[in-house]
Amino acid sequence: MDHPAKKLPGDPMSQPLTGITIADFSHVMAGPYATHLLCMLGADVIKIEPKSGDNFRNYGGDRRYDGMSPAFIAANAGKRSIALDLKEEGDAAIAQRLVARCDVVVENFRPGVMARLNLGYDHVRTVNPDVIYCSISGYGQESPQRDWPAIDNIVQATSGMMLLSGSESDDPVRVGFPIVDTLTGQSAAIAILSAVLRKQNGGGGSHIDVAMFDAALAFMTSALTPFMVTGQSMPRMGNTGYSGLPTASLFTARDGREISLGVVQPNQFTALARFLDRPDWLDDPRFATPDARRANFAAMTEELARMFAARDAAEWEAEMSAAGIPCGMVRKVDEAVAMAGPDALLNIAIEGIPGAGTVSIPNAGFRMTPDGPGTAAPPPRLDADRADILAWLDSD
Repeated sequence: MDHPAKKLPGDPMSQPLTGITIADFSHVMAGPYATHLLCMLGADVIKIEPKSGDNFRNYGGDRRYDGMSPAFIAANAGKRSIALDLKEEGDAAIAQRLVARCDVVVENFRPGVMARLNLGYDHVRTVNPDVIYCSISGYGQESPQRDWPAIDNIVQATSGMMLLSGSESDDPVRVGFPIVDTLTGQSAAIAILSAVLRKQNGGGGSHIDVAMFDAALAFMTSALTPFMVTGQSMPRMGNTGYSGLPTASLFTARDGREISLGVVQPNQFTALARFLDRPDWLDDPRFATPDARRANFAAMTEELARMFAARDAAEWEAEMSAAGIPCGMVRKVDEAVAMAGPDALLNIAIEGIPGAGTVSIPNAGFRMTPDGPGTAAPPPRLDADRADILAWLDSD
């Protein structure tokens, strides 16, 4: 379908999703993050907000950007905004025109809400037969739990995720950022991309049902599949990696900083032993094989802990990495940002707010040549694009 001109500098017309227009009725995190990723690839995302705006605009305690919280900026750069009261006749009519004309519709209301507003999939496909319609919810459109409210930390609990981190004696541990929202958004974006390809190959439209719970289970496949195959749940291993090896654990260096070691392959263990001037480990029956190292976890850990305490973490990281030994120093977020390459972050100029200037946000998480992901456009002020969107609708 044709689409309104995007507010992007330069020429974005060669990005992969150029020409795809999305009516985005979603709010807060999972849905907006899905459309954010698609926007980074060139899709034109029309953000339909309530008159009060997406609640994410004022999320958290930081008010310096007046209706553009850091969380909102991170998931809405490059989009366009129109504010509609979907229960008001005139605004409802605008919404109907949008869903009839856009290629993709995304919503994350509770199941049944969009249908009651005459904006559900069954209605939309009568006016837009080839529409790709993506519904995002906590537990899916048809499950017994379909009406349960859900946010990130709730699904971290119900999916079992909270009992995967930490050690066996620890209380349940929440992952320290909204991981379920983010991975659900990624799952929705992948599903929409596959539906776009199916449509381009002549398969027509699709209804996509993305549940936060299902996305979490799929994301946890490395923990769930062993249980489903063996009937035995994986133990909680704290800071030891998936392999269960003592050489894939966390150690404290001389300066008090932690270093994460990731030696899981036999050739890596050989390199580690030689690097640490401990070739005797290669013949020691306690350590010579992966199974032996698991059986003698405490002894191997004690040897490594003593050696790592002799030097600073940054020295270990630099020299072992140069030797091909997987390791990494535990960093704070600010240190990770300083380490990020030039394509990992986007610089976004925030318009219309005195003193806001330019902020940085993460890019889409991958690089692609040519015409890779990214945008230089700011997130929209509430209802900022109403005139342009209505003009586009009137251009039929």
